[in-house]
Amino acid sequence: MKARDLFTWPEGLPFAEWFSMEAHPWEWLPRIREALAGFPFSGHAGKGPAIPPGVEVQGDVYLDSSVKLPHTATLHGPAWIGPEVEIRPGAYVRGNVIVGAGSVLGNSCEYKNCLLMEKVETPHYNYVGDSILGNRAHLGAGVICANLRLARDEVVVRLEDERFRTGLHKVGAFLGDGAEAGCNSVLQPGTILGQRAAVISMPFSGYLPAGKIAIAQVPYRVLSRPES
Repeated sequence: MKARDLFTWPEGLPFAEWFSMEAHPWEWLPRIREALAGFPFSGHAGKGPAIPPGVEVQGDVYLDSSVKLPHTATLHGPAWIGPEVEIRPGAYVRGNVIVGAGSVLGNSCEYKNCLLMEKVETPHYNYVGDSILGNRAHLGAGVICANLRLARDEVVVRLEDERFRTGLHKVGAFLGDGAEAGCNSVLQPGTILGQRAAVISMPFSGYLPAGKIAIAQVPYRVLSRPES
């Protein structure tokens, strides 16, 4: 599984040198911090939109002049937010966040160590941590990209016939270009949705190939939780 299998790098994102398309997608996660550390924030100071009184900005935050800001939001850097991005009320950017053109950072959503490419929609009550969302990816209301296992151990990515040790304890989801997750879905740590794949309102773990749809089945299985 290579990044090129999931994503097409947008020309409008100025960080291509940091993200090899031949790398595994989870190898991109540490590169987000490195890419932002190399960005000349000082050279863009004062060129963004007017900041409303209810929007808190801390640290190095690049805002394109066309970014639409709400009356209330919290933006902690480092962060790069590109052209025509819409930030809705109560959005919380926690640092190490890159957002491509035309994307939506939604109402009461939280973002941390993530890369959103272009025209990504995360409109309502989403958590996007340690995740990569491809072009035109969409999260329905309440979708969570879980990034930490209950055991708090290393996240292992499971494909159809392979397993990959990531060396990371926090790994969220990887949504290929055009992938979607339906309302209230929980994407478990290390989940990969191929291009145009879709999860229909359910917990999902593992790998969903390109163009496939995962639908919840009933009855549900109920298992005993081991004693800690």
